[in-house]
Amino acid sequence: MIVLFLVLCMVDALLSQLAYKVQEERDHGTFVGNIAEDLGLDITKLSSRRFQSAPNSRSPYLELNLENGVLYVREKIDRELICKQSPSCLLHLEVFLENPLEFFRVEIEVLDINDNAPTFPESEMQVEISESATLGTRFPLESASDLDVGNNSLRSYEMTTNSFFTLDVQTQGDGNKFAELVLKKPLDREQQALHRYVLTASDGGIPQRTGTALLTIKVLDSNDNVPVFEQPVYTVSMPENSPPGTLVIQLNATDQDEGQNGEVVYSFSSHNSPRVREIFSIDPRSGRMEVAGELDYEESNMYQVYVQAKDLGPNAVPAHCKVMVKVLDLNDNAPDISFSTVKESVSEGAPPGTVVALFSVTDKDSEENGQIHCEILGEVPFRLKLSYKNYYTIVTDGVLDRELVPSYTVTVLARDRGSPPLSSTKSIQVQVADVNDNAPRFSQAVYNVYVTENNVPGAYISAVSATDKDDEENSQVSYHILECDIQGMSVFTYVSINSENGYLYALRTFDYEQLKDFSFMVEARDGGSPPLASNATVNIVIVDQNDNAPSIIAPHGRNGTAKELLPRTAEPGYLFLRVVAVDLDEGENARLTYSILRGNDMSLFRMDWRTGELRTARKITSKRDPHRPFELVVEVRDHGQPPLSSTGLIQVEIVDGTVEKLNENRRSSRSNDTALDLTLILIIALGSVSFIFLLAMIVLAIRCQKEKKLNIYSCLASDCCVCCCSCCSRQARARKKKLSKSDIMLVQSSNVPSATQVPVEESGSFGSHHHNQNYCYQVCLTPESAKTDLMFLKPCSPSRSTDTEHNPCGAIVTGYADQQPDIISNGSILSSENKHQRTELSYLVDRPRRVNSSAFQEADIVSSKDSGHGDSEQGDSDHDATNRGQSSARKRIC
Repeated sequence: MIVLFLVLCMVDALLSQLAYKVQEERDHGTFVGNIAEDLGLDITKLSSRRFQSAPNSRSPYLELNLENGVLYVREKIDRELICKQSPSCLLHLEVFLENPLEFFRVEIEVLDINDNAPTFPESEMQVEISESATLGTRFPLESASDLDVGNNSLRSYEMTTNSFFTLDVQTQGDGNKFAELVLKKPLDREQQALHRYVLTASDGGIPQRTGTALLTIKVLDSNDNVPVFEQPVYTVSMPENSPPGTLVIQLNATDQDEGQNGEVVYSFSSHNSPRVREIFSIDPRSGRMEVAGELDYEESNMYQVYVQAKDLGPNAVPAHCKVMVKVLDLNDNAPDISFSTVKESVSEGAPPGTVVALFSVTDKDSEENGQIHCEILGEVPFRLKLSYKNYYTIVTDGVLDRELVPSYTVTVLARDRGSPPLSSTKSIQVQVADVNDNAPRFSQAVYNVYVTENNVPGAYISAVSATDKDDEENSQVSYHILECDIQGMSVFTYVSINSENGYLYALRTFDYEQLKDFSFMVEARDGGSPPLASNATVNIVIVDQNDNAPSIIAPHGRNGTAKELLPRTAEPGYLFLRVVAVDLDEGENARLTYSILRGNDMSLFRMDWRTGELRTARKITSKRDPHRPFELVVEVRDHGQPPLSSTGLIQVEIVDGTVEKLNENRRSSRSNDTALDLTLILIIALGSVSFIFLLAMIVLAIRCQKEKKLNIYSCLASDCCVCCCSCCSRQARARKKKLSKSDIMLVQSSNVPSATQVPVEESGSFGSHHHNQNYCYQVCLTPESAKTDLMFLKPCSPSRSTDTEHNPCGAIVTGYADQQPDIISNGSILSSENKHQRTELSYLVDRPRRVNSSAFQEADIVSSKDSGHGDSEQGDSDHDATNRGQSSARKRIC
């Protein structure tokens, strides 16, 4: 509705016109009229509404005061120079207001003053008249010309009073007047050969102006016949722009006389205007009238040409005719496009119909040749709207998107309806102003950043980048980290970001063993109003460094020295000790190598570099002093860069006796040392699991009874543990045998789908490698379990906690596991204690044991106490297991 109202106001304003009159030759500053007052405009708002005149209508003779709307004369106006002899002389001025748009047309009529006197082409005119001329014969005289028009133009002719001639004043079709000399009394050359009179031309102005010329009449001898034209008036039509030499008309006049008195010559009459003489020519002998100059319909559409024919005889009397040349219009003028106002830019959010520019179109041709059609070339979101007659506005016609097209070249085509049509074009540049309609976009949705642990606080770690398709402030991106918690602390205590360039900095030193990775979100916000934003996730992955040296956890010793007993009767290859070490690092940094650094001078011992098993290389001589022990310095080295290592001292004492007795003595010694420490633990453990063990044994006994033909029985435990029992129905001693903790063996689980199937190759790998995984355990009971402690460790990958779903940050921390494996012994489940501590695993050598060559393939078997009668002591087994649980190696357990 608002647009319709503006259009109606515009049309109403465009229909408004003012008319003023001003006389020519007025001095500079002469008041013409007050346009603003006459139009009823508020003078105080002319400047704010941008009151101005259209460029194509401005005149050097008039000036408009844009402050008060007064129109005055800028320089003297010469009407004859501007309009020549046109009856009406009008100057047009087009003024408009931009805000809101109003258009007005002003006409200024230039009034003629009598500032030009009539003048004759020559100051003296000569007329030859035969004495035989009959009374009433007319002789046209040279016409005077007056540049003024109307009443100020030529009005009458007068001549000196005489008895022979009278003056008859004639008016042409275009209003011009000329005089003819009429013979009223016969001439007698013998009496008077010359007649002299003064010819006066007067105009109608006040005061009246006149011009004179001397008229000399020469009386000639008689030539009785005059040439005669076929008709007094000829009408001819000629197209404009006809080339010179084009035939206009072929005139023919006849004379009945003979000889020179009958030979006719043609010429233009003296009262033809100079412009006619420039445009047309006539052949004196043939009477062929041709085009000599340029015919322009826009200059004049009609020409009156007066032609006279005169014989060559004495006292020739000329005959006259009039040729009316009508000029036909051709389409020889292309339309002219003139822009009045053009906006510098238009907002990309501007609604359709927003005015961009105003222009007018004119064509000097007439009729169909002057009818114009306008259009916009190309596929642009603009269209034309006709405002008034030949005035058009360019308005938007669709949605503008600066990010796709920042500017448009709008080309207007104006074509007339002539045949062939002529056209012209004019272009304007329209800039599209930006609107904040695009949010910043990150180069990637997720950034994975790898940071090596032990980094320097404040160090640059990575950068995020976002771009905005908008312009200027709307495209200025700032970066911010969204608030979240990591291990109960704000993310702003871990990392910071440069808001201008997106550079990320670490605010603390990261420790891979405490924090393996975490994530947070970064927001990119532009500077528009209102601002737009987008987010990206940054995952910080801590990369392990070799910053932890291996730690020897077995064998146990005091003051850095471990004491071990070796029977003198030990055979070569006898396994009497296994060194177990752990490294808190991962990967190559936690892969360990065992070696004897010093003390093996006689090469009596050899150590497996992978498992840490210490064996005899040859038999011990009987000459060896048992009171002088071997002192072996053992080194454990990781494979990091650079590698780190730890050493331990082992004193090996040579003793006499059997292996069973040595083990019994060792267990007694250790039991005495640790009895006080384990008393409380054993009471709690035995009390909590005894009932469960009893139930488990009953179930296992029933199952074994039903499946006597099978050698291995298996039972499925909850979660990730599977218990397998292999019992022999034919051995009564095995049924009656009392199970101890040494009967427990952890084996690989096969029914845990989430666990990663990683086989355990050697027992040495258990103590030397740390995996970022949880571990699943299986317990297998066999008749020989009293003689061997065997553990298998299998890694599994439990699902990561979903607690981070509502937190933009996420972290995986090597900390305290939530669960410990359940161990089945004697048919009962032993629940793990200290669930928030890392599982500490170790291998202890409880007693010497003879092994053959196949013993090197059993990488995970460690000897435990055996009484020699096939039964194990429950108290001793519990005591040893408790000691093994005090290792410093910590792992996640599923």
